[in-house]
Amino acid sequence: MSAIRFEEVFLKFPGVSHPAVNGCTCKIEAGQLVVILGPSGCGKTTLLKMVNRLYEPTSGRIYLDGTDIQKIQVTQLRRQMGYVIQQSGLFPHMTVAENIAVVPKLLGWSRVQYQARVDELLMLVELSPQEYRDRYPAQLSGGQQQRVGLARALAGDPKVMLMDEPFGAIDAITRQTLQDEILRLQRQLKKTILFVSHDVEEALRLADKIMILQKGQIVQFDTPLNILTRPANPFIYELMGADDRVRQLSLLRVETAMASVSPDYQPQNEHTIGRYDNLRQALSVLLRTGAQKLTVLDGEDVVGILTLEQIRDSARMEVNR
Repeated sequence: MSAIRFEEVFLKFPGVSHPAVNGCTCKIEAGQLVVILGPSGCGKTTLLKMVNRLYEPTSGRIYLDGTDIQKIQVTQLRRQMGYVIQQSGLFPHMTVAENIAVVPKLLGWSRVQYQARVDELLMLVELSPQEYRDRYPAQLSGGQQQRVGLARALAGDPKVMLMDEPFGAIDAITRQTLQDEILRLQRQLKKTILFVSHDVEEALRLADKIMILQKGQIVQFDTPLNILTRPANPFIYELMGADDRVRQLSLLRVETAMASVSPDYQPQNEHTIGRYDNLRQALSVLLRTGAQKLTVLDGEDVVGILTLEQIRDSARMEVNR
């Protein structure tokens, strides 16, 4: 896992009056999934591409684990980062196995090593190696192609994943399935992920933190819950569709609103809810059972409690105008 830090980062393209990225400063903690959100043309993809030096800053610094990325050889830097784009980017003349093995081969892995890694990753993204290893991209659905693209990005076990609207061209049902897949993989792998999106619901479902850009500037960088309940300005209030309380509850995970408990906490015959379930599900359980609170579980472990008051607080809205 790796931390990424932006320090007063600017990028101005020649012949353009306004900077594409305008003084961005923030830190992405190791193991976080951060969604970069904002309207078209706000600088989301440009900022992402600066992390693997597809674009170089006009001024400012970007650090990977405390090291200025300008001091890291470009090929070495990019081999530490998985990169997933909207149209999967698979090589059409290569089989699924050959696509996934590209980076391991560049890293000098043996045939036995990279073939084992291909099968491991296909299993991880829930594609049978026996069925899919020898297919070509044209023989896959859009969702299957994106799963293979994700497997390829993970092949070299990168420290960082950069994802540029990876599900933007996928139908709504497949998109939700792939979002669930990202959440499942992230719970297992705990990568540092920067994920560009223009979709508010996608951001709320996936993000540990959301970075909102407007005209190249970071206007708020916070948890989904804080951005919904305390948007920094009217632009963010409108962007997040903050009036739709029911939708918010269905998108926010229980863990965003729960109160943590000590390891020796003993539940008192309370009803339970999973930490990754959503607040709308939790509200339904509370109303159906009449319980005062829910015990929040991660597998079999108790990690928190959730009350009706905490859910109510999550649906309240304040906006700094």
